Amino acid sequence: MIKKTCVALLLIVACAFTASAQKADAILGKWINPSGEGQVLIYKKGDKYYGKLAWMKEPNHANGNPKLDALNPDKALQSRPKLGIELLKDFTFDGDDVYEDGTIYDPKSGKTYSCKMTLKGDVLKIRGYIGISLFGRSENWARVK
Repeated sequence: MIKKTCVALLLIVACAFTASAQKADAILGKWINPSGEGQVLIYKKGDKYYGKLAWMKEPNHANGNPKLDALNPDKALQSRPKLGIELLKDFTFDGDDVYEDGTIYDPKSGKTYSCKMTLKGDVLKIRGYIGISLFGRSENWARVK
C-alpha cells in the first residue's frame, strides 16, 4: 500500500512539474513590437529566457550596408549588425505568467534597462525601467503567427 502511494505521489509531482514547465515555455516564439519595425525571437537557455532581434523591416541602410549597433556603450560592439543582437537576457519565470529579473537592451539608445514581462494570451507586456518599475516605459508586443 505504501509503495502504491509513493508511486502515485511521485507521478502527481512529475505531472505538476511538467505542466509548470509547459506554462513557462508559452513565451517561446517570435514577437513583433508595436511599430512593426522588428521581431524578437524568444528562446530558452537552461532555465532562463532570452530574446534576439530576428527580423527588421529595414535591416540595411540605403547603401546596402547593415545597420550597426553604433550607440552601444561598449566600443567593441558598435560595429556589430543590429540584426541578431540579444535584446532580452536572463529572465526567470515566476509561475504566474510573469518573467522577471531580466534586462532589455534598446539599440535605438544604446541603453540597457531592468525588465519585467507579463504574458497575456498572444500579448506580451514589456516593462523596461531603471531602479523600480514605477519609473519606466511599457510596450505590448504581439505574437507572430
